[in-house]
Amino acid sequence: MTSRVSRRQLVAAALATPAALAAPRIARAQGAWPARPVRMIVPFAAGGGTDVLARILANDLSTRLGQTVLVENRGGSGGNLGMEAAVRAAPDGYTLLMGTNGPMAVNRHLYRGMNFDPAKDLLPITMAFRIEQTLIVHPSLPVRNVAELVALAKSKPGELTYGSAGTGSALHLAGALFVLRTGTNIIHVPYRGGGPAMNDLVAGNISMTFDSLPSSEPQIRAGRVRALAMCAAKRHHLLPDLPTMQEAGVPNYVAGAWGALFAPVGTPRPIIERVARVVGESLADADVRQRLARSGGDAESSTPEELTRIVQTETEVWGQVVREANITVN
Repeated sequence: MTSRVSRRQLVAAALATPAALAAPRIARAQGAWPARPVRMIVPFAAGGGTDVLARILANDLSTRLGQTVLVENRGGSGGNLGMEAAVRAAPDGYTLLMGTNGPMAVNRHLYRGMNFDPAKDLLPITMAFRIEQTLIVHPSLPVRNVAELVALAKSKPGELTYGSAGTGSALHLAGALFVLRTGTNIIHVPYRGGGPAMNDLVAGNISMTFDSLPSSEPQIRAGRVRALAMCAAKRHHLLPDLPTMQEAGVPNYVAGAWGALFAPVGTPRPIIERVARVVGESLADADVRQRLARSGGDAESSTPEELTRIVQTETEVWGQVVREANITVN
């Protein structure tokens, strides 16, 4: 009798699936996460706004998680190279992506032949920060508000110009959305970054630009440029008297940049939930919020489900802008 029982046990063990045998090991690995350093891919070069803000968050997460969170810069192709590196990484919780609205919601409309789909290949975790934008003009332009700007542009079709950080950039799309919403004909002038565009605006070589608040606010206060509106859904504490674009008479207009954390599809849900929870705790910390604010970011957390809806909404909005404005990069 004893030998028959032993044979049954041997047969059961032989028939057990690899997944079933591996389940206890996977559970132990998840329970111990993180057991080694975690990398956070930033799909842009070091030193830029997204990189600076990501490093502030990564430093705080390192303390809260008890493991180093290493920022890895993988710039190129408008963020696509870094995004693909995250998509191809093992879904074990040790690779996170600091995605922004450009790579996550816009690039699929701009770049042909992308061999991955951010909506299917990456799991949303949580929002991290927003970087708001402003509409600014050269002081010599004879306008004091958005309504006057629109009237001037319509009286001189094709004569006004707006600069951007390059074709397909967030600043370009903000300008393209403005042109579409106001029915104006304002010429786009792309630059190799927001800095050169700002320099040319200050010099009076272009009429206007849409620039990030961290970059434009010092120029506004110095009187080198004139601010007409915030591109955000609500006013900003740094410029409380500056109306939003919608308050200024441009309906259905919101443009800005954001950063959020994503992980490769297949990353265990308990890890996703823990990252979201710890990031929420970090962003609720007054010191972290102040450090982000000093570097131009407004802290903002979310649930994975809320982030999913944000990406879906922006994908639809910017897809329409890209199509209607006929924006292409390749």
